[in-house]
Amino acid sequence: MNLLESLQMAGKTLLSNKLRSSLTMLGIVIGNASVIAMIGVGEAGQKFVNKQLESLGPNVLFIIPGNQETQRITRDVPKNLVLADAEAIATQVPTVVGVAPELNTRQVVTYRNRNTNVSIIGTTPSFPMVREFETGKGRFFTDIDIKRNNQVTVLGADLAQRLFGTQNPVGEQLRIKNSSFQVIGVLEAKGSSLGANYDEAALIPITTSANRLVGRNSPYGIALDYIVASARDSNSVDAAEFQITNLLRLRHKITGEDDFSIRSQKDALQTVGQITGALTIMLAAIAAISLIVGGIGIMNIMLVSVTERTQEIGLRKAIGATEQDILVQFMIEAIILSAAGGLVGTVIGVGGILLVGALTPLEAGISVMAITLTVGVSGAIGLFFGVVPARRAAKLDPIVALRSA
Repeated sequence: MNLLESLQMAGKTLLSNKLRSSLTMLGIVIGNASVIAMIGVGEAGQKFVNKQLESLGPNVLFIIPGNQETQRITRDVPKNLVLADAEAIATQVPTVVGVAPELNTRQVVTYRNRNTNVSIIGTTPSFPMVREFETGKGRFFTDIDIKRNNQVTVLGADLAQRLFGTQNPVGEQLRIKNSSFQVIGVLEAKGSSLGANYDEAALIPITTSANRLVGRNSPYGIALDYIVASARDSNSVDAAEFQITNLLRLRHKITGEDDFSIRSQKDALQTVGQITGALTIMLAAIAAISLIVGGIGIMNIMLVSVTERTQEIGLRKAIGATEQDILVQFMIEAIILSAAGGLVGTVIGVGGILLVGALTPLEAGISVMAITLTVGVSGAIGLFFGVVPARRAAKLDPIVALRSA
């Protein structure tokens, strides 16, 4: 028998037992679909998080009070970063083009009969440039507002919509913690980023926030939640981090471990990439167990098939079929089952990824390499688990086979 005849015979044999063949393929179908879907969803999740991080700005550095150990063992953030540190970074670090300190709190904002509890962010006029925001209506506050502790506010787009509807809020008065503030501007909508949604926040001068809302809780000036610094360009990020570290160590008179930590977008991207990559591999490995289960199912059914087709094997060998002919036919049947299951599983897996992309914020990510690898592995599993039944069939003695049939 040539290969074409073996393929034809294997196909006819499998089609004659459609239900059994379908159930045998089921394990491979589920395994392939699971692996492809898990890898696709993992990659989509990684793209989503990367996009969120990129929205922070490619050259942005976050200077956070306390070192990693302090942040891990206590919820109380130390008050060792102050406004004077931010001003020193802005004036003394040549690779930094902008600094936006932030002092955050939550307060009830009231306009007429509407009120809501939102994040109040005390910052400086550098905020729009550093965080890449545009003022859609009105203006942002200035250095004069900072010096005079003016009670003015710039609203996020969603907060302005919630309080004022279609009315232009610029020039209106609202109350924040029993103090009257004039709305001088509205930011363009930008969306949330890693849980922080400035569209739902109200921004006020940092001095006003310290004096009217939060209070001064550091003997060295206005204590900050963190400082955001923008490097000159992406090539200057490492130099800016080094210079900021040296400056703050000198200012804080540090001789041992730093009492602050600096995070860049690059660090965050590397961390997120490692985490999501590990999760994707773990999920794919769990899903791949189904492929092994499916392979065992193929071997089990093929062994049953050998037992049922003992007479056929005996007749074929009696009229001249060689062990190689029998071996090839059974191997082809196993490969067809696994390959067909792999293709069906691929279609289901890709459909699942597209469905996730349509119903969630995740972008559908279909990996051609993952599909190729998974289908190849499923074919290899069919070949591997088909060896034992095929060898058993090929080794049958024709006389014994005919006698036992």
